Amino acid sequence: MAAPGPARLLRAAAASSRRWLFSSTSPAAAPRPGCGSSAGRAARPFSLSARAVLSSEDKITVHFINRDGDKLTAKGKPGDSLLDVVVDNNLDIDGFGACEGTLACSTCHLIFEDHIFEKLDAITDEEMDMLDLAYGLTETSRLGCQICLKKSMNDMTVRVPEAVADARQSVDMSKNS
Repeated sequence: MAAPGPARLLRAAAASSRRWLFSSTSPAAAPRPGCGSSAGRAARPFSLSARAVLSSEDKITVHFINRDGDKLTAKGKPGDSLLDVVVDNNLDIDGFGACEGTLACSTCHLIFEDHIFEKLDAITDEEMDMLDLAYGLTETSRLGCQICLKKSMNDMTVRVPEAVADARQSVDMSKNS
């Protein structure tokens, strides 16, 4: 059997490149847990959609009650994680999302209202393991990086716990003794 000709090889390479360019993640991007639309977001070279920008009617409003009691309001797109909302809107929540949504910390720990919590997707074992490390854990606690916005969540309020488990803020007391 003869080897494929150069034209055939070029067509195959071009088809492969188109799949990479128009997919949600690049081949080099490592998959990370979280919402499907934002999981490979940082590594996405191009984003194509029918509408370049969502109108404000298509966005979902989220209210965050910060540690100091201040109410921070932001908007996100359906499919965005709550971590994406905080980062994209540059909300001032100290230490929030230290691991950038890789399920390696619990700094995006949020407390949900009962009626919203009941509608959230099931929690994974990995998220449960990280929540075990969170301060102020409640029956309605979840990690913001794992919660994907849905239209039914519009105008919801979530509370940021008073304390956060963040290794960057720990102090090694053994050096002082």
